[in-house]
Amino acid sequence: MTNVVSRFADVVIIGGGLSGTLLAVQLLRQPRGQRIVIIEPRPELGRGEAYSATELGHTLNGNAARMSVDPDNADDLTQWLTQFIDNGGWPESAEQALPVAELFPPRGIFGLYAQQRLAEARALGLRFGSTAEHVRAEVVDVQTHNEQVRVTLDEAQVWCAPRAVLATGMFPAARTAVKAPGGLNAAAVDPWDVQTMRTLDPQARVLIIGSGLTMVDAVVSLDRAGHRGPITVISRHGLWPHVRRQPPAWPDFLTAASDLRSPRQLMAEVRSQCRQALQQGVDWQAPLDTVRVHIARLWSQASERQKRQFVRHVRPWWESHHHRSPPPSDALLQKAIAEGRLTLQAACYLSAEGTTLTIRRRGESAPVQLHGDVLINSSGIEYDWRRVDKPLPRQLLARGLVKPGPLALGLLADDEGALLDSDGIASRRLFAMGPPLRGMWWESTAVTDVAAQAKRLAATLLKPD
Repeated sequence: MTNVVSRFADVVIIGGGLSGTLLAVQLLRQPRGQRIVIIEPRPELGRGEAYSATELGHTLNGNAARMSVDPDNADDLTQWLTQFIDNGGWPESAEQALPVAELFPPRGIFGLYAQQRLAEARALGLRFGSTAEHVRAEVVDVQTHNEQVRVTLDEAQVWCAPRAVLATGMFPAARTAVKAPGGLNAAAVDPWDVQTMRTLDPQARVLIIGSGLTMVDAVVSLDRAGHRGPITVISRHGLWPHVRRQPPAWPDFLTAASDLRSPRQLMAEVRSQCRQALQQGVDWQAPLDTVRVHIARLWSQASERQKRQFVRHVRPWWESHHHRSPPPSDALLQKAIAEGRLTLQAACYLSAEGTTLTIRRRGESAPVQLHGDVLINSSGIEYDWRRVDKPLPRQLLARGLVKPGPLALGLLADDEGALLDSDGIASRRLFAMGPPLRGMWWESTAVTDVAAQAKRLAATLLKPD
């Protein structure tokens, strides 16, 4: 048997998308020499699933003023974009009249922004004797031994460190094999694969499962590929994402109403505030946007029963109202709807055989079949690590090093991001941030959430044992 030589680092970051990159940025800014290793199979850091998109039509769903990666400077992206545009880069001509802060940047360009901030942090880190190395591989196993974490890669390489962080990002349903029958992914076209879509018949009948922001991206991709045929979207609740507008400021009513605790109380107050806004001629999105900063507190203090009620009864409306579509993408959807090419059916997906779907329409008991030429899985993100058919989730769960989070959303951790094992004991060595903590804070994927977590976790990782 060949002996595997272990390599050593101060911190191993598992995942080099936005979460892992922002954590490395925060660590490199600390005046303390350290060796940081980021393990990411993609050729570039800072992109991950979300920001690897190359089409200009795949934009952020928030304007530049909302998407800074610097928790201490809300205008950081706006400032970077201003310089980028002054140097002759994007935007497209249709958006030239908008202030930079109101632009919805393409996700690929946002990836460049994250990469530049990492490059700057690396340069600063060298002054402190710190480095951040990108190891291009996939992590297949993690073990804890005495005072270190042992991280095994798919090339039989091993890295050891006092602390390791799961910054694995999201598992898009369209790209993630799950432990469930159906064969949906095998039959489906990737929602972001414009190149493959260009090989399709422009008049092909397209079926899309899911009506969230991934569906919006899929429609953008089809348009970029020259598709002009019919598109049918299947959604359990029959809801489209609302378009994101730029409403005026609204009083932070939740700070004043500290007695609001249950999801039912919260929804009643939000509806009341939205009605007040409309009566005053103010966009209903204004009061809803003030809820954002309170989500983690409200979710964490809710009971298990209240959380289940929210997920079962409120979540679809929360997603469509809160996770809103960028205006350029929404304009494209509205055009397709007006032309009669894009339709939505409120139905439950049951199974797929090739590009034929079996569904049950809302209000009906008998299943029916829909026949298409192309199938796209836009059902969102898989947060249940027990279902993800990948080596790392399997091994972590099998070893008892992690425990599913509330409602099986991500993983269970303490307030500092230390993962809890199967016995509920917080680790001193293994941490998580970003999407794996969905169940802990509910909203744990937005740029500002990830940036704030990265800053807090960096401080935790640098604490002495």
